[in-house]
Amino acid sequence: MVVTQPASGRAKRHKPGGSSRPAAGAPVAGLAARQAAARLLAAVVDAGTPLDGMTDASHGHPQYRALDERDRALARAILNAALRRRRTIEAVLAARIDRPLPANARTLLHVLHVALAQILFLDIPDSAAVDVAVEHAKADPRTARFAGLVNAVLRGAARDKDKALPDVADAPDWFAARLEAAYGKARAEAILAAHRLEPTIDFTVKSDAADWADKFGGVTLPTGSVRVAKLDGPVTALPGFEDGQWWVQDAAAALPARLMGDIARRRVADLCAAPGGKTAQLALAGADVTAFDISANRLKRLQQNLARLGLPAKTEVGDIAGHRPEQLFDAVLLDAPCSSTGTVRRHPDVLWTKSEADIVKLAGVQRALLGEAVRLTKPGGTIVFSNCSLDPLEGEQLVASFLAETTGVALDPISADEIPGIGDFVTGEGYLRTTPAGLAMATPQLSGLDGFFAARFRKAG
Repeated sequence: MVVTQPASGRAKRHKPGGSSRPAAGAPVAGLAARQAAARLLAAVVDAGTPLDGMTDASHGHPQYRALDERDRALARAILNAALRRRRTIEAVLAARIDRPLPANARTLLHVLHVALAQILFLDIPDSAAVDVAVEHAKADPRTARFAGLVNAVLRGAARDKDKALPDVADAPDWFAARLEAAYGKARAEAILAAHRLEPTIDFTVKSDAADWADKFGGVTLPTGSVRVAKLDGPVTALPGFEDGQWWVQDAAAALPARLMGDIARRRVADLCAAPGGKTAQLALAGADVTAFDISANRLKRLQQNLARLGLPAKTEVGDIAGHRPEQLFDAVLLDAPCSSTGTVRRHPDVLWTKSEADIVKLAGVQRALLGEAVRLTKPGGTIVFSNCSLDPLEGEQLVASFLAETTGVALDPISADEIPGIGDFVTGEGYLRTTPAGLAMATPQLSGLDGFFAARFRKAG
């Protein structure tokens, strides 16, 4: 399966300054950012290391943390482009290197991918990208002898970059195949095309979404979230941050908590709760919320987020399999750990750190957690199960097998009129299913949602 993308569709958003050749012995401007990007790219594609942790400002990779904020932003932009368009870059290289590289040339490939991400997809002068890549190759004993090849390949690619890019799907073969099997060829291609676009920023606001959309220069989505195509600075500098008037949350991720119905003054458990966006929604709706997470560090982050928002919730650390509450909950929300394949537009490293085996394993974890969620719910209570996977094995198929094998619980179908704007996302079975190809807005950039699945159950009374 392939998705076409003409060269004219390249993203052009990041505009760091150009560079000229330095004097002998002088530091090469921008080299440290490219070296960090190549190191982190290697960690993602060779070792399966998630990018979020490595780019954490406080606890991330030392080479990334050593950069100033401007170079960190450049490194992130390069990494996102290199991962989002990895198969395209591979095809460009294959057309320009006429003989196989040595088996130990992985470092060289990362240098080339970092440079081509800039030349093909970022607003960085070609000359700067090429010159710094050559210095990048020379600086590493493993790649120094290939500096001439780097120069020739990149200059040729720069000369031809206005031609149509190779007609390839920017995803691993296994993912493209599973996507087509689940959604059909046309919809799968639309999802893959959406993954190539830079993500929007969505906000859940406490009140008056239209007013906040106006303040942010964004739009109000049919589902009630506020969406901004691009920010010029950090979210912490936006109005309303300090006094807790909103939080960042993809519009799809904001839907499961709203499927709980009227939960004012009801005891509600939020399982696997960190970082706390859904906990905040439940608290804002007036519930008596207890947020559970197995990670103390993640729960600490949740507590900090709730403190900023001024919203109350109890918190408990630990494995819910061992939890025996004194009183069962009126309702339980389980946003389960999953393969995260619905978040590829936002986290392009997912496709290169996950595998089919991970999907199978995580589906088993979710199945067990769903059983625990039912156990923690009182008779007659509500359970909402959700995750951010596009794969039916973690969604539709999991729920079907769970219902077939479990007594004392029944599907409580979701209806299209429960939440404004969700009609297109409700399936015939009564599940909620969003994809990056859904929610058409004024432009492709403003369109789409994270891929999410949700199902609602009622425990027998």
